[in-house]
Amino acid sequence: MEKFDIAIIGAGPGGYVAAIHAAKNGKKVALIERDKLGGACYNVGCIPSKILLEHSKLVQAINRGNSWGIETDNVKINFPRLMQRKDTIIQELLTNIEHYIINNHITLYRGEATLTKDLLITVGNETLTASDIILATGSKPYVPPFEGLESATYFTTDTFFNLKELPAQLTIIGGGVIAVEMAFSLAPLGTKITMLNHSEDILQTEEPEARPLIREKMKKLGIELITDFQFEKFEGHTIHTTKGIYTYENLLFATGRRPNTEIAQHLELTFEGRLIAVNEHLQTSQPHIYAIGDLVGGYQLAHSASAEGIYAVDYIMGNQPALIDQASIPRCVYTHPEIATFGLLEEQVKVPYTMTKMPLQTNPKALMEGNTEGFVKLITKEGSGQILGACVVGDGATEMLNAILAAKNSGGTALSLAQMIFPHPTVSEHIGDTAKAVFGKAIHQ
Repeated sequence: MEKFDIAIIGAGPGGYVAAIHAAKNGKKVALIERDKLGGACYNVGCIPSKILLEHSKLVQAINRGNSWGIETDNVKINFPRLMQRKDTIIQELLTNIEHYIINNHITLYRGEATLTKDLLITVGNETLTASDIILATGSKPYVPPFEGLESATYFTTDTFFNLKELPAQLTIIGGGVIAVEMAFSLAPLGTKITMLNHSEDILQTEEPEARPLIREKMKKLGIELITDFQFEKFEGHTIHTTKGIYTYENLLFATGRRPNTEIAQHLELTFEGRLIAVNEHLQTSQPHIYAIGDLVGGYQLAHSASAEGIYAVDYIMGNQPALIDQASIPRCVYTHPEIATFGLLEEQVKVPYTMTKMPLQTNPKALMEGNTEGFVKLITKEGSGQILGACVVGDGATEMLNAILAAKNSGGTALSLAQMIFPHPTVSEHIGDTAKAVFGKAIHQ
């Protein structure tokens, strides 16, 4: 039986990053994965969905070029080739991860792991133990138990990316980030999308002022959005709701995810609902067992899980790492326009604050690019200019947000951003003007 310093169960963005970080710090590491390296993110989540979104973004750019006078013939979508490109990119990324594991002398076990309270791990016919164990087993799609659903044929995100032909029609159940991104990924390619979301609005965890822009863009893309109703029953290819009856050719459930906690059920760990309870150091109720990522709540984001994996390793090694600041974790929606946020939304602020917002319609570069849907928004503490939250909506917003986040994380304030010299013309210079607006000194306002 081989003994390791740290064993990590699950090789998604939380697990494999934790394993590499531990190995680079001189630890003997085991990494265990029952399915594919990269977890849901790389195989059936953020990576394949963002690849499809890039395809649809290119189609929209071609259409925009036609409206400018750069005329092309009708765009033809070769969906099998697009999906082949998706598979090629994912395989390259997974190969890279495997090389990182090999290069860092991490022992990789493939198979279903079982774990005992005395830190004994079994994978197939092999047994190992470790001084500390990190659970990083991720999550799976959740499908609500609707009446009659057994008569329906449907996709989840675990199965949807195996499609080989472009659907002529797709009904999406849900209105969160995944559901909206999937609608944006296929509608520009020619799929007729109907989105059924029983809540009053879409993207309810995101910036409220961004939602109308996304709804308007959905309308322009021909996406039919139905909200504020109750599901009654499913019957074959028919969905009965309190707002009417809807038929579908293809059905996708994008209704959230549930943690994969099966490995922990017999360990007598403390749970908080469906989640494994951990303290601020990601320690479970059992000594030397840690949990990260989708198992413990917080943001269900790959970069959040990676940060938690690194933190857990550092804490195990006694490095006394700084606690993860939830307000510094960026949240991104890869629609067109994108939404990128960190920190507090305006409705969450409990202290006197200043809110400034600059629409992209006044930005020269945004006008050149034809991407004027959006804004830069700052929420700062009144008096000090401390950055409490920020949101950028626009093309490339998920990249632009990093300038504000870097200023915040380095101790900067709105004044720091206002004093920065941004290159012109860029969309990011709007960040500086939004910061100047905190002090009533915006140029383009």
